Amino acid sequence: MTDAVPLGAPLPLPTPSAELRARLAVRRSAPAQALTVPGPDRDAIKDILTLGARSPDHGKMTPWRFVVMGPESRAEIAEQLAALAVAKGLPGKALAVLAKLTAAPVSILVVSTARPGPKPVWEQELSAGAVCMNLEHAASAYGFSSCWITDWYSYDAEGAALFRVAEGERIAGFIHIGTAAEAPLERERPDIAALTRYQP
Repeated sequence: MTDAVPLGAPLPLPTPSAELRARLAVRRSAPAQALTVPGPDRDAIKDILTLGARSPDHGKMTPWRFVVMGPESRAEIAEQLAALAVAKGLPGKALAVLAKLTAAPVSILVVSTARPGPKPVWEQELSAGAVCMNLEHAASAYGFSSCWITDWYSYDAEGAALFRVAEGERIAGFIHIGTAAEAPLERERPDIAALTRYQP
């Protein structure tokens, strides 16, 4: 990745990019359970995080943080989540989805740390979502496939606690990164005309 632009220096203005348009035109999450090695190494992960953090953060509050998780830590937590699911009497799907948590070589947990301040909490949470999307784009730029998921344990207090999510924080998503075993298939896309209203 190129060196950081000095603080206060002018940034280049956007220029047309057929390559970027083509990449965005076929952007598609890969199935998390189908992601395999190779994944990004530590240098690439640092770059992916740096690019992901170039998201609107609503008043320079940086209302999010990252946890980079390798296979070992996720496998250990998945065992605990499995026991938790059984103890809570959750349906079998709650166990099945844990395969999505453990398959990829690398997972980046994005934690929303929204707090009272000059910007509404909702805007801070949107900022965390923007970071998740930018991480997916950054992973793609490094030649990797990715998947942004949450699943039940993100919204379960005991489940989230296993990831050391503190009181007042929320899981914005797990960005699972690796190499897709096979190309994902195109799916139905929204009808943009039906969702858009133009005003003069």
